[in-house]
Amino acid sequence: MTAEIRVRPSRRLTGRAEAAERGLSAYVAEALRFKRDRDRLLELVDWLQEEHGPVTDDERAAAFQELEDLDAEHEQRRATGKHNAGEAA
Repeated sequence: MTAEIRVRPSRRLTGRAEAAERGLSAYVAEALRFKRDRDRLLELVDWLQEEHGPVTDDERAAAFQELEDLDAEHEQRRATGKHNAGEAA
């Protein structure tokens, strides 16, 4: 079995340090899990686009804005120490 793993250049040095710290086998296993999960997400995206058509620029922009809003809310909660698990994000 052959596996191809692509890593962004900025992650390469970090990856080497992690591999050295945790062991190469654990690092490779985690990378393969990440690759498998990404492949499954891409399959889902393909299926959804076949069913509902491609994502429009407006839909993409709205999704990215929602993610930025969630990131900002999570960062605010971390900064203030609020961690109410029962509260919706």
